[in-house]
Amino acid sequence: MGEPALRAGRDEDADDFIALIGTCWAEYPGCVMDLDGEVPELRALASYYAGQGGALWAADAGGRVVGMVGTKPLGDGAWEICKMYAYPAQRGSGLAQALLAAAEGFARAQGAAVMKLWSDTRFDRAHRFYEKCSYVREGAIRVLDDLSHTLEFGYAKTLTGLVVARLDAAAAVSAVPRLAAVLKECVDAGASVSFHAPVAMGRAVAYWKGVASRAAVGDKTLFAAWCDGVLVGTVTLGLDMAENQTHRAEIRMLLVAPGSRRRGIGRLLLRAAEAAARDAGRELLALDTSTGGGAETLYLSEGWRQLGVIADWSRTADGTREAATFFWKRL
Repeated sequence: MGEPALRAGRDEDADDFIALIGTCWAEYPGCVMDLDGEVPELRALASYYAGQGGALWAADAGGRVVGMVGTKPLGDGAWEICKMYAYPAQRGSGLAQALLAAAEGFARAQGAAVMKLWSDTRFDRAHRFYEKCSYVREGAIRVLDDLSHTLEFGYAKTLTGLVVARLDAAAAVSAVPRLAAVLKECVDAGASVSFHAPVAMGRAVAYWKGVASRAAVGDKTLFAAWCDGVLVGTVTLGLDMAENQTHRAEIRMLLVAPGSRRRGIGRLLLRAAEAAARDAGRELLALDTSTGGGAETLYLSEGWRQLGVIADWSRTADGTREAATFFWKRL
């Protein structure tokens, strides 16, 4: 059949599109297609998206459509990813990434700042894919009055520029795959943040699941940073203090992926955490960092005061002891 090649979707691809979507839906109990009653646009899908200022792609393998994706503008700089499907045999081949990149690239060229999408709550495999691509859950579940009794999760991400956002409970859980990847990249590159290198991805995932659960009950506040559509940084504000210390909070796990440093991302994350601490009524902040690391310069430039150094505070995988520097800041 050959390797799939992306091309513009055409109205005459209708039968292939219908067969592809039908096959994907058939994997999930209760998903049924009422073609003319609920999705009549499938009979002329290219015209449908063109009429809305959007675009449609097909992945063609030997004259057969094996994948598809569409995108359209929503207004106010937001665009939507629509009808993204690939046959099961294409999973793990990189086709899904290529389809998504084509749609995002087109939207970006049209001035999109934010990408959004809806995904059936049953499509757990799709959720994992979108989450690895830096999308996070947003808003309430959408209820569709259709034969499949569809409930949909909303996902979104900033597509261009640099943005830092606070993650609510749903967004925090959905961000776990990217947060875990950032943690692994940082530790494996030498960051001293409670883990030994190399970090197993399973351990990193378990750690962030724990943080997300604590964020849901208010013990922590979690932030993430996106740079040109990729989640590349994070910081946690620890609010879970003893009852005689509820006037203070701690900055924890300030991480920026190695390939995205020196762009001001860490500074923006730190400022976001400080602002959240003020909003929570905290008056004093504390943190520690590896002595001699680049983060010390950041903290000093942001008005933090060095308290002191404790030798042998941590230990590397080979047993080497490392010192930590402690900082504090009054808000």
